[in-house]
Amino acid sequence: MSAQTYLAYDFPLLSAFWTMFWVFLWIMWFVLLFRIVVDIFRDDSLSGWAKAGWLVFVCVLPFLGVFVYVIARGKNMGHREIAQARARQEAFESYIRDTARSGEGRAGSVDDLARLSEIRARGDITDEEFRRAKELVLTGTGPSGRPSTPTSGP
Repeated sequence: MSAQTYLAYDFPLLSAFWTMFWVFLWIMWFVLLFRIVVDIFRDDSLSGWAKAGWLVFVCVLPFLGVFVYVIARGKNMGHREIAQARARQEAFESYIRDTARSGEGRAGSVDDLARLSEIRARGDITDEEFRRAKELVLTGTGPSGRPSTPTSGP
């Protein structure tokens, strides 16, 4: 029983809060440092030499470099981030629109090809007419923007 036992009260509550505070500040410091490095590379208005200079300044003298960067260029960091988010959103919406349009065209093309095949199977059009109509359907040309399906009426 001569062994010394350390209990929870050997590390006072205020010391625990103080330690958590410093750990939080340390994590926030690295988040800020990484955001500044990303912003340096994101900024298209900076030349390569200016980017290299800011990067060296931030890496060699991190505390001073980060504080000077935030003071000198901090206001535009948010503008650049918003512009990049808008560009990503517009690119995504454009991709969705293009994909939806091409999906509609394919479904219409498949239906038109099926009708052409049925018409040829009935013998209403010749193989040459089927081939030309199939080319029109696959290229997407024809009257009124829709592929035309030539039929010979009775």
